[in-house]
Amino acid sequence: MAASGPQEFDFIFGRWRVHNRKLRNVADPACEEWVEFDAASHAFPILHGTGHVDRIYVPDPPDGDAFEGFTLRMFDPTAGTWSIWWSSTRAPGRLDPPVVGRFTGKHGVFDCDDIIGGHAVKVRFEWHADALSPTWRQSFSYDSGSTWKLNWEMTLSRDFEAGSQDDAVAAVRA
Repeated sequence: MAASGPQEFDFIFGRWRVHNRKLRNVADPACEEWVEFDAASHAFPILHGTGHVDRIYVPDPPDGDAFEGFTLRMFDPTAGTWSIWWSSTRAPGRLDPPVVGRFTGKHGVFDCDDIIGGHAVKVRFEWHADALSPTWRQSFSYDSGSTWKLNWEMTLSRDFEAGSQDDAVAAVRA
C-alpha cells in the first residue's frame, strides 16, 4: 500500500547516488542534445515530517560549473497537496515558483507556470516513488499543457556507504 499525506515522500529520506540525463540547455525549446552526469544527494525531514529538504551536489556537470541544488518540499494537509521549490548556485538568490500537486499511488505529478529562457512554460515534475531506486522527470509545455517535452530525468540509487534512511525516518517519527 502506498503512503499517503505527509508520508508520501518518506521514500526520499537518506543519501543517494543520482544519475542525471538532461538536455544540455533546458531553457531552449529547440535543444535536442542530451548530456549525462552523476551527483550525490541527501534528503531529510523538517517540521515534524510535514516537509523536507533535499540537497544535491553536482561536482562535474558537462554543461557548466559544479553546482549545489536545494529542494524544499512542503505538504499542505488542508489541500492534500505538496509544494516543491528549487534553487541552486547556478541562479544565486532565486527560488523558483513552486510546482504543486499530489501522488496517486506511487506516481506524483506537480505543475506550475513559469518564464524560462524568455518563454512562458508550464513546468511538470513527476516522481515515481520507490524505496531503493526512485525516478524524477521534468518536462516543459510551451502550449499550455497540450504537449510536454521531457528535458531532465534522474534515477536515484540508495548510497548505502553513506548511511541509510533509518536515521532520517526515525527523526521524523520522534
